[in-house]
Amino acid sequence: MRAMESYFTINTESEGLFRDRGSKFIAFAYPFYNLSELDERLLALKKLHPKSRHFCYAYRQGPDGAVFRANDDGEPSGTAGRPILGQLDSNKLTNTLIIVIRYFGGTKLGTSGLINAYKTAALEAIKENVIVEKFLMAHYRLSFDYSQMARVMEFVKKSSFGIKKQEFELHPFLELNIRKNGHTEAAFKLQAAIAGKIPEVFDPEKDIQGFEMTLIYED
Repeated sequence: MRAMESYFTINTESEGLFRDRGSKFIAFAYPFYNLSELDERLLALKKLHPKSRHFCYAYRQGPDGAVFRANDDGEPSGTAGRPILGQLDSNKLTNTLIIVIRYFGGTKLGTSGLINAYKTAALEAIKENVIVEKFLMAHYRLSFDYSQMARVMEFVKKSSFGIKKQEFELHPFLELNIRKNGHTEAAFKLQAAIAGKIPEVFDPEKDIQGFEMTLIYED
């Protein structure tokens, strides 16, 4: 089985609106990387919309979307959270949270009406956003001597690595993001370049002097 290389999520926060027979459904979509953010989002919306009767939501979290939840918040079972989750899945989104609030308009919509309303509001919020592909990354720390700084920066800038953090004072170092797919080979080539060797003859046990490259964690 081919290893997972990337996933799709939304770029920023957005809103969507759907109306049906006097009821108003407002959807709020958020990038969602920390499960602890859910309660904060709900509390903030409840303060902004104290007259809303329902705060229904769904999310998928993690690169593979394996962590998920759908909540109907008092609506008939399966009429709110699941339709919202369905829109996340239809758009292949993860690390995304959508909360839909409802203002009741006086007319009951029935099961099919509620399903359509929550589904459509969620979709409108997604349409107002930008779907982005994010690659899984391996995160490295590269520490080096001052004498090697020019060489290090030259090769890093020529590469596709992302610089997450850098420090050039007492103990120079970089924290680098490298695409997880093939990151071991990419890190090996970078170390060889810093050592002034071609990869075919580079020996990490002998040729590394004055610098160290360590894998911190992987997505």
